This record gives sequence, C-alpha cells and structure tokens, in this order.
Amino acid sequence: MKKIVLGLSLLLAAAGPVHAVGDAEAGKVKAAACGACHGADGNSAAPNFPKLAGQNARYLSKQINDIKSGARPVPMMGALVANLSEQDIADISAYYASQSMSIGKAKDDAEMLALGARVYRGGNETTGTAACAACHSPTGAGNAAAGFPSLGGQHGAYIEAQLNAFRAAGRGDHVADAKKRNNDGADDSAMMRPIAAKLSDSEIKAVANFIQGLH
Repeated sequence: MKKIVLGLSLLLAAAGPVHAVGDAEAGKVKAAACGACHGADGNSAAPNFPKLAGQNARYLSKQINDIKSGARPVPMMGALVANLSEQDIADISAYYASQSMSIGKAKDDAEMLALGARVYRGGNETTGTAACAACHSPTGAGNAAAGFPSLGGQHGAYIEAQLNAFRAAGRGDHVADAKKRNNDGADDSAMMRPIAAKLSDSEIKAVANFIQGLH
C-alpha cells in the first residue's frame, strides 16, 4: 500500500499546468449546447451521460481537449467540440466547476454498500487494488490540483460502464483503443486500467453504487 501511495504522490507532482483561465459567466453561454445531454447546470438526467456539475475545471479541460484531438474517441461529441478554442474550453470547464453536483441515492443493499465502501476507502489488499479514495478523496471530491475527477454523486451506471471499459483495456481486451488514449504521454487513463483490471464484477457494481450516494 505504501508503494501505491508513493506512486500516486509522484504522479501528482508530475501533473502539468493549466494553460487558460476560465470565465464561468462566459462559459454558461458557451455550454448551452452541452445541456441537451448533460443538463443545463451539468446535472444530467440520463444515467448514461455523466454529470459535469462540480467537476474540477482541470479535469474537464483535459477531457474536452482529448475528445477534440481524438485522443479520447467520443463520436457523438467530436463535432460539438471541434471548433472550440482553448479559451472556450477553459470557460465551459469553469462554468461546470462552479455548479453543484446533485447527489444520487445508493441502492439500499447493506451487503453491496459494505463492499462498495470497503473497496472505495481501502481497496483490496488481497488483489493489490488501490483505494479509490487515494486519488478521488474520502468524500469523492477528487483532487483539483492534480486533475483527478470528482466522483461523489456521479451516476452509478456511468461509473460502472467506465470501470468496465478500464478493466477491459487493463486486461488487454481493447489494446488498440487503449493506445489511442495517449496524448503525448499524458494518458490519464493509464493509472485506472491496471487498477480496474483487478476488480471483480461484484466489486465494480458495489463501488459504483457507493459512489452514486457519496458526498
């Protein structure tokens, strides 16, 4: 566990700078088109679309830039972000970061909640799985300085889908897709793939459920 924490600390120290300062008010206008899927204030109603409200600006800017460059293939968003300038991206990110994420409700299943809490807070020492809280904070607030995303309150279905994708890539099921997520060596999903690769189906479902109600 000490080695895992040390490795995460080094990654924090190596994180790159944010290039533009965003204007949340300007971003509110520029984000109008995003509301169709992600909600006017960034709290999407559909669980397959992630909530953006309250997400740290650095993480959002990185994801939008990756989608724009093709480093993160998201076909339905490619055209929407293609003409965004660096300032546009910074403004939109600042707007969503200024909003508050709505907190969902975890399924009232004592066994599932206990497993989810255990994995999120302490990982799994048997399989060598790092605790989610190490990067995403005990409250799910993430780490804005490092660009690690906020998770607390996010749709459980979306978290589950992302963890399954990370696990598939980590186990080599989608090697080609994994290679696409390498933007000048700054592959932010590289940390998640080996972690998710060790998660079982029940652990993924449990931690996703726990995160949905985390705040």
